[in-house]
Amino acid sequence: MEALQRVAKERIVKDWLPRYTGMPLEKFGQYILLVNFSNYVRMFADKHDVPVYGAERPMQAATAENITIINFGIGSPNAGLIVDLLEAVQPKAVLFLGKCGGLRTKNRVGDLILPIAAIRGEGTSNDYLPPEVPALPAFALQKAISTTIRDYEQDYWTGVVYTTNKRVWEHREDFKKRLRDLRCYAIDMETATIFVAAFKNRMPAGALLLVSDMPLQEDGVKTEASDRLVTANYAEMHLNIGVDSLRQLINRGLTVKHLRFED
Repeated sequence: MEALQRVAKERIVKDWLPRYTGMPLEKFGQYILLVNFSNYVRMFADKHDVPVYGAERPMQAATAENITIINFGIGSPNAGLIVDLLEAVQPKAVLFLGKCGGLRTKNRVGDLILPIAAIRGEGTSNDYLPPEVPALPAFALQKAISTTIRDYEQDYWTGVVYTTNKRVWEHREDFKKRLRDLRCYAIDMETATIFVAAFKNRMPAGALLLVSDMPLQEDGVKTEASDRLVTANYAEMHLNIGVDSLRQLINRGLTVKHLRFED
C-alpha cells in the first residue's frame, strides 16, 4: 500500500510542479531557492539573463547555473505545497529566503537571521509529522550560508523563529506576550513548515531570513512605504547571499545530505 501511495504521489507532483510554475521539469536545477515575492525572481532572472516562467501561474520560476528560484507566495500551506511538489525533481538542497519580523530589542530592520530551529505554531506541519518533532534545518546548509554571509562582511543573528499561520496579529497583546515569553528571535509564516515538510520528503533544507519590520516595537509594524525601503536597501544582498551559498555547495562539490532518511 505504501509503495502504491508513493507512486501515486510521484505521478501527481510531476504533473503539478510544471502546472503551478509553468516550467518544464527538465528546466529545474538541482539546487532550489524559495522566495515569497516575484521581484526576487525578476532580479535573479535579470542578473543571469534567463527567462521567467509562470507569469500567469500561481508561482514564478527561473533557472541559471543549476539553481532554480521559485516564488511560491506567502503562508504555511503554500510552503508545504511547494516542498511536496519539489519531490518531482528531488533537489540536492532547498534554501528559503524569507522576510520576518524581528522580536528582540537588539534586532534592526535589515538584519539577517539564520534560524537554528523553528517553533511550529502554524499547524500545516502537523500534516507531515507529529507536533513533538522539532522543526530543524540541515545544519551543513546553514553552515554554508554562514560562511557566505561572512564573505560579504555582514553579521547575522542565530536563534529560534516562531512560524504562525495568522498574518494579522499585531493588535493582540496576548499573542505578543506569548512571543516574548518564548524568547524567539523572529516571526514568520513559512520556516517551520519548510523544515518539517522537507525532512518528511527527504530534502535538505535551510533558511536565511531578512528582518523587514519590528512588530513588537511602537511604530515598528510594516507598512507599504517601509517595505519598499527594505526591498530597495536589502533585497538584492539577501538574494545574492542565497545564490552564493548554493554556489559554494555546487563549486566545492559539497553535500548537505549527511543524514540518512529512514522510516
